[in-house]
Amino acid sequence: MMTNQEAPSSSPAERSGKDTHPSGHMRAIVQDRYGSADVLELRTIMRPSISDTQVLIEVRAAGVDRGVWHLMTGQPYLVRVAGYGIAKPKNPVLGLDVAGTVVAVGSAVTRFKAGDEVFGVGIGTYAEYAAADEHKISHRPTAITAAQAAAASISGITALQALTDIGNVQPGQRVLVLGASGGVGSFAVQLAKALGAEVTGVASAAKVDLVSSLGADHVIDYTNHDFVDDSILYDLIIDSGGRNKISKLRSALAPRGTLVMVGGEDGGRWTGGVGRQIRATVLSLFVRQRLAMFLSKEHHSFIDRLASFMESGAVVSAVGREFSLQETPEAIRALESGETRGKAVIAVRPAGDDRAS
Repeated sequence: MMTNQEAPSSSPAERSGKDTHPSGHMRAIVQDRYGSADVLELRTIMRPSISDTQVLIEVRAAGVDRGVWHLMTGQPYLVRVAGYGIAKPKNPVLGLDVAGTVVAVGSAVTRFKAGDEVFGVGIGTYAEYAAADEHKISHRPTAITAAQAAAASISGITALQALTDIGNVQPGQRVLVLGASGGVGSFAVQLAKALGAEVTGVASAAKVDLVSSLGADHVIDYTNHDFVDDSILYDLIIDSGGRNKISKLRSALAPRGTLVMVGGEDGGRWTGGVGRQIRATVLSLFVRQRLAMFLSKEHHSFIDRLASFMESGAVVSAVGREFSLQETPEAIRALESGETRGKAVIAVRPAGDDRAS
């Protein structure tokens, strides 16, 4: 794949639509090294080129989640070993979630054409243009704004897979969502309710109202109350917070209940929360409770499933503050400090009513 520093292709593999940047340049948030938000800079660089199986998107909005923080800092170090660059980022432009308009498609692309409104997972989406693999994006439903769509893909499909593919949630079950006010948690609360579960969300006092507004049957303020209650055991726990001990989570889980760990922010620089997840998976071999970890699959089939919930109104993106492109470092600092309610969005091209037409 070509990098974001290379000039745009003029080969037959790229069938162009509208072109608002004839010079081939764009503004983007770039990092030359791993580090805090201080390493991020707003620069003018060349637009990305696309392969035969990719599309070029004129970005309207991009989501901010914990994943971009890991890619920015290069921590845990497993991120670097996984192929994102040992000494410095392979892709200098940050950003994954995306919503925007297709302006060019590769020669092998069959699902999209120039002018289509799309959302999903892109490559370097904190920019005016971004490339995306065809199988990682979907058409944006007409009733959903670009900001709502940009906040949805990664967090939404992670929550959906945790509940259904891994957790096998059933109507009437008791579901506990830790980190219920965050990106994944806010979607998990709504999806679990839409799937017929009785949902308890755990959040800080400042975010209890948000979790209640998402439809949680019960909300626990963890600063004043412990979610462990001997009188209540949960059939399924979605842990998107990642800081509780496995023994504590198991004490709130039914004897044959399921714990699904989504990410994890504890642990050291080398493995982060992965070490805790691996230990839980091994322990699961020796206990009746099911303790599961997983990596979300980025595929349009999951995005399509999520879109159907959003189109029906059963699920909405809990969009918090919207930041401009140049305010991206501030957005990531807010995420890191825990100030973000729901999911922050980078409004690359702000608009009033930007529902897909």
